[in-house]
Amino acid sequence: MRAAMRSKWRSNPAGVHTSRVRAGSLRRVATLQLELPSRNALVRRAKLLARLGIAWHVMEAAVAIGAGVVAGSIALVGFGADSLIESVAGLVVLWRFAGARAGSAGAERRAQKLIGASFFVLAAYVGFEAVRNLVIAAHADTSYVGIGLALVTLATMPPLAIAKARVGDRLGSSATKSEGRQNMLCAYLSAALLVGLSADALFGAWWADPLTALLIAGVAVKEGREAWRGDSCSCCA
Repeated sequence: MRAAMRSKWRSNPAGVHTSRVRAGSLRRVATLQLELPSRNALVRRAKLLARLGIAWHVMEAAVAIGAGVVAGSIALVGFGADSLIESVAGLVVLWRFAGARAGSAGAERRAQKLIGASFFVLAAYVGFEAVRNLVIAAHADTSYVGIGLALVTLATMPPLAIAKARVGDRLGSSATKSEGRQNMLCAYLSAALLVGLSADALFGAWWADPLTALLIAGVAVKEGREAWRGDSCSCCA
């Protein structure tokens, strides 16, 4: 009996192949089961970072827009508008990782396009207002509140952006990385805003404010194109 079974086994290479396939499938299932908790932890981290960003940007927008309206500074108002758009980008990331969408490539593509579109909205508004202020030679008042806000933002945004970029890399999420790029853009813009407001306050350079706003608009267009195409990440979720 045993000799017959051994003979049958030797004459059935397909059976050997099937057993190997099953073993390989079991190993893949085991690997996926180990990877799933790690991915869930990364998704939770991405959502936490998005919530932190939303809370900060809502406060930042309120201060910047209020100070910008009082001082007549389009750069400050544009900075506040950028903060609102960044908070919207955070909401998009939360939407992208909610429920069944956490593993959806389609949701990832829609999220990155929504974030890209938000950059274009910002660029259109700020660019129009900056050109108008240059044409009519609108002089903004000195805003020490705006200068203080720019300093705080310059210190807080880079660490948040770096954290989001790392999570986005590990998740393979262009949307998460694009949101992080918005935070880094916010840091760059706060530096430009600081220069513009300081030049106006120290030297009476009224044109520095709308020129800073134009810089904001130009960078927003560049970042919007990259976010729309998903260039901030080389892989898809």
